[in-house]
Amino acid sequence: MATPALKHILEAALLAAGGPLTLEHMQGLFEPDAVPEKAAMRAALAELDADYAERGIELREVAGGYRVQVRAALAPWVARLWEERPQRYSRALLETLAIIAYRQPVTRGDIEAIRGVSVNTQIMRTLQDRGWVRTLGQKDVPGRPTLYGTTPAFLDHFNLSSLDDLPTLEDLRDLDQEHPELDLRFPGEGSGPPASADKPQEDDSNG
Repeated sequence: MATPALKHILEAALLAAGGPLTLEHMQGLFEPDAVPEKAAMRAALAELDADYAERGIELREVAGGYRVQVRAALAPWVARLWEERPQRYSRALLETLAIIAYRQPVTRGDIEAIRGVSVNTQIMRTLQDRGWVRTLGQKDVPGRPTLYGTTPAFLDHFNLSSLDDLPTLEDLRDLDQEHPELDLRFPGEGSGPPASADKPQEDDSNG
C-alpha cells in the first residue's frame, strides 16, 4: 500500500485528536526512520490551510499547537446541534479574566483595586476550574499574596498563539460573536444591558 500524502496523515491526526497537536506530537506518528522534518510538516499544514480556504473548517495555530476547527462565522449554525445553550459568564468574571490576562501576574488585591469591588472566591475558582487561570507563585511583599496568570488552555480557547495576540480593548466586542458563551456587550447594547460592574450581585456564585 502506498504511503498517504503527508498532509493527509496530519489532517487525519488533527481531526481525530479533538484538540491541538504540536509538531513534535505529530512527528511521533511516524516510524523513527521516517520522521518528516518540521519544515516539511509546516509546508503540508500550509497546503491544508489552503485546501480549507473555501470550506467550513479552518486550520488554526494556537498556543497548544495546530488544530482543525469550525470557522467562527459558522458557529451560530453549528451550535444548534446541541439543545443546551452555552453557559454565559457574568460580567464580573469576564472583567476579572481580562485584568488577569492584560496585567498578569496580578494578585486578588490588584484585581480588586482595578475593579473597585471585592473579587468573589467563586469567580477565581471558576476561572481555575475552566483551566484558564493558574497560580504563578507569591508576591514578595508582606502577606505574600498569590499571583495569578493565564494558562495555555486560555490561549487555546480564545484562538491565541501567545499573549501578544490579545485583542485591543476595541476588538473585545468581536469576541461576543466568536464565543457565544461570553457576554461582552457594553451597557445599552443588545436586548438588555449587563449589570453594572460595581453592583455586588455580579459576583454571584455561578461566576
